Amino acid sequence: MKIGFIGLGNVGSKLAGNLLRNGVELTVRDLDTSTATSLLEAGSAWGDNPASMARNNDLVITCLPSPSISAEVAEGPDGLIAGLGPGKTWLEMSTTDAAEVRRLGDLVAETGAGFLDCPVSGGCHRAATGNISIFAGGDRAAFEAALPALKILGRRILHTGPLGSASILKVMTNYLATANLLTLCEALVTMKAAGLDLSTTYEAIRMSSGNSFVHETESQVILNGSRNINFTMDLVLKDIGLFQQIADAARVPLDISPLLVEIFRDGQLRYGPRAQSDEIVRRLEDATGLTITAPGFPAEMVDDELAAIGVEVTPQRA
Repeated sequence: MKIGFIGLGNVGSKLAGNLLRNGVELTVRDLDTSTATSLLEAGSAWGDNPASMARNNDLVITCLPSPSISAEVAEGPDGLIAGLGPGKTWLEMSTTDAAEVRRLGDLVAETGAGFLDCPVSGGCHRAATGNISIFAGGDRAAFEAALPALKILGRRILHTGPLGSASILKVMTNYLATANLLTLCEALVTMKAAGLDLSTTYEAIRMSSGNSFVHETESQVILNGSRNINFTMDLVLKDIGLFQQIADAARVPLDISPLLVEIFRDGQLRYGPRAQSDEIVRRLEDATGLTITAPGFPAEMVDDELAAIGVEVTPQRA
């Protein structure tokens, strides 16, 4: 299978690298050409434009920062859709809006190509090893055509249903992760203020009912002081904003979601839109004068799970 990959940011570059390490014939592209240097040196080819990448590959993947950029790549001059046709498949791995995915899906259907929204979850460190989780929404035939590539890209793969369903579930998981991050920040600062040792606090959370994936990853880089989780405040606001839009459209009167948006808007104003999302703990550090760090924690997360070929996860049914 020949694969084209567009969008070599924090996650995309690692997903593309994983394909290349597994022997995939890969073509890559990004507006920032420097992001492709290591991939080109390792043997990938450079794509001149999205249309040619779609024409010259069996499968093309996009991993982009916003719905508007995805639309530009798809529909702009020499856009991706112009190169699609029968036997081709497009995987949209960006975190995007379900309505926009469905709109693009109608355009892709006219070409005869397959189309899936395939957002990932689990962090950059798992994208690098192929242990990240993948949601895939769309036609089952397109899913099965893409499954060999998905099994390289991720460890656990869930076919979520029709096109757009994966994007809805992805922003839901990012909403939950954001809520967990903010409660962990409050917990760590409160324990520090109460005189508790933060290394002991970390272990108390980890071994208890308070534990979570977010704690085992993001709490570590918070306590290190690097706060480097490779995810920025503007992206958090995009994702939790999309979740709020889903709730608004469904007329669900949420209490917590608007507060998360308010807190991260304040964090963005204080520290900048491209500040690391875990810098949100600084709001409480600034308010209390406390420093929330402890020795022995890593500056960046490294995946210690052994890499393995991915498997499809099947939901439990009655």
